[in-house]
Order: sequence, then structure tokens, then C-alpha cells
Amino acid sequence: MVDSAEGLAAIIGRLDRKGRLLWSLPKGHIEAGETPEQTAVREVAEETGIIGRVVSPIGTIDYWFVAGNRRIHKTVHHFLLDAVGGELSDEDVEVTEVAWVPLGELDEVLAYADERRLVRRALNLRGGGADGATGRLTARPARGSGTEPG
Repeated sequence: MVDSAEGLAAIIGRLDRKGRLLWSLPKGHIEAGETPEQTAVREVAEETGIIGRVVSPIGTIDYWFVAGNRRIHKTVHHFLLDAVGGELSDEDVEVTEVAWVPLGELDEVLAYADERRLVRRALNLRGGGADGATGRLTARPARGSGTEPG
């Protein structure tokens, strides 16, 4: 999710099992009758409060995780979305914090290497690059624990 006018991306923070806040891209399950694009728009709105418009696909990530005693395989279709409305909010119970982060800082803020690669691809699609990273997270959290990833 990108606010093109401000050069920012909306990302979400979730606590891992060790209580660390890990920043990632919004994502979720495809519901019956939805296309992957519709899912992306819905999940971004649910997890960040921001309404987006799909610009283009940027890639797919396959990964495994453990829930309870089960290993679960997940495939996530990611899309570049432009923000067209809404207000940053972390009302989703699965999300600890949400933040607008400068595009040039995403590579050092996102917790997962696969997502960092997708962001670099999206920045190239937009004609920008990851240049201009200025250091630590300067995101503006909506509210939450105040804990930075680390």
C-alpha cells in the first residue's frame, strides 16, 4: 500500500512468540468468490484502515508456518496498491501496530527477506528505487505497544 503523494507505504506490526514486533506487508486469506486482487484491497483495508486501488501485481510468496501442532503452507499474492482513502488504524485484532514508513526505509524495516525483495521490485515498477534510506524506523504508528522491531 503506497501513498504516492507522500512517498510512504502502510505496513503492519505483529508480535512474534518472543514478544518482538515484526513489521510486514498486509496480507490474508482469499475468501470464497474473491479474486487475489479483491483480497489484497480488502485485507489492506482491514489491517491498516487504508483503502487502496490495485496498480499491478508484484509477486507471489510461498512459505510455511506452524499453528498449534500443524505445519501450514501459505501462498500470498502481493500487489502494488495506491492509497485512495481511509485513515491509518490498527483496529484489526491480528495487528499490533500500523505505520506509514518512507519507501526508502522499507528494506531495513521489513522483517522478512522475501517481502524486502518484493518491495524492491515494486519500487522499480514505480520508477523509484530504494535509494534515500535514512536510518532507523521513522514510522508514525497509529497506536500500539510502542515497541520497535529489533
